[in-house]
Amino acid sequence: MRSHNEQRARLARMEAARAETGRHLAVIERQIETHAERMTTSRRVKARQFGRGTATWTRADERDSQDNLAARFERRGEIDALSRKLARQAGAIAAFRVRHRLNEPEREAVS
Repeated sequence: MRSHNEQRARLARMEAARAETGRHLAVIERQIETHAERMTTSRRVKARQFGRGTATWTRADERDSQDNLAARFERRGEIDALSRKLARQAGAIAAFRVRHRLNEPEREAVS
């Protein structure tokens, strides 16, 4: 049987791994959004000339950006795999908490 501190340490490692997976998924989604925005602005920039103070993002740009976001289907496999992994990790953490009666995260004293 493992000690309480060993169980806490294992739980902390599991939660850190889950957080890392979540960050990786967020990075991929940000990359997709940034790419869609960059594609939209680069396509439309040659068609228009604006002054310094005018807004350059129009409804047509928004529509085009949404169409470009649909390109996320190219990375759908990677996103789905990470989403499933995140769900499995959350389930494993919940089961570990129940099994070892670690339902409440420990509060660390801040000095």
